Amino acid sequence: MPDLQDVQATEPKGLTLLVVDDSPINVRLLATALSKEGYEVLTAENGPLARELALKHRPNLILLDIMMPGEDGFTVIRFLKKHTATASIPVIFLTGVSEIESKIEGFDLGAVDYVIKPFHPMEVLARVRLHLKLSIATNSLIASQAQKLRQIRKAQTSLLVTPETLPEARFGTFYESLQEAGGDFYDVISICKDIHGYFVADFSGHDISTGYLTSAIKALLKQNCTPIYQPGESMKLINDVLVEILPEGKYLTAAYAHLNRKTLKLTLVNAGHPPAVYVPVDGPARLIRMDGDILGIFRDVIFEARTLSVKPGDRIYLYSDGLVESGLDRSVWPQAAERMISACEAVRRQPIQAAPLRIRNILLPPEVPVEDDIVILSIEI
Repeated sequence: MPDLQDVQATEPKGLTLLVVDDSPINVRLLATALSKEGYEVLTAENGPLARELALKHRPNLILLDIMMPGEDGFTVIRFLKKHTATASIPVIFLTGVSEIESKIEGFDLGAVDYVIKPFHPMEVLARVRLHLKLSIATNSLIASQAQKLRQIRKAQTSLLVTPETLPEARFGTFYESLQEAGGDFYDVISICKDIHGYFVADFSGHDISTGYLTSAIKALLKQNCTPIYQPGESMKLINDVLVEILPEGKYLTAAYAHLNRKTLKLTLVNAGHPPAVYVPVDGPARLIRMDGDILGIFRDVIFEARTLSVKPGDRIYLYSDGLVESGLDRSVWPQAAERMISACEAVRRQPIQAAPLRIRNILLPPEVPVEDDIVILSIEI
């Protein structure tokens, strides 16, 4: 449990709420009730104004009507969740609609709760307090994790996991550091039976502190890649801690694969990293192009997550940009990643543990100078 000092440091001194409803009576009722409890209340009668106020003031919580003329609440929350400045703001829907489909849609879009009209101001107040407490508790947890990791940041780098130590994860790796303090990193974690997480990252810079930070990343993966969180949520929590602990100017790109071999579902999350290569057992290899912000710079980030239905024998390759970028032709990974497709096709029949080394030799033959760290992580369903 975070100590009192952490909670006090995390809890904001003033709390701002945004009330959005096309009914002036509802707006006045809520604004009056909430203001009496010490909250600063902003109000909007339509979606466009709500979006403008949310971007400008970044309220601590939003009470959002669903049924509004022109732009409904679903449209507003889609906008909010796609913008880094507003993506983490808790949203409680105000609605006269009680159908389960409507509730599910709202939760899928990122709402944290519903209040059914007609509502009692005290019910709304209770729900506001609850979700503000949860938000503060999450921030306190992040601060607590950051504090613990600051204590181990200068500890010796943890050993990288090998296929032999986790055979049930069915993976292969190739790791080559250009300097003693490598900037690339990978890890494979056992989340629970039949579920594994695969992570590849590339730190900016190659100073000695980068090597020490790998132990912090391993700890964060273990703490936050659990059955409780969706893969995108795990990356968001990890980012929030990295913002607190990384030195100024330090950041990393990353790719994360969450594989459930029982359901045969693979979820990929990208954080400014080269696209993964998917090699289906019965189809051609292809890049999985995704967008996503880098880790460790901004608190409000957006990561694209994509879930694939996979089959036994399918493969996924995660890698760092040092594998495909070349100083010979000045290529960079958005274009050069296409090279990975042919290389992965060439090793289709290779054992999964042997495939990464073979790919490295195909893409970087002896006459091509190695200019950066290299990580290749191969995964077989």
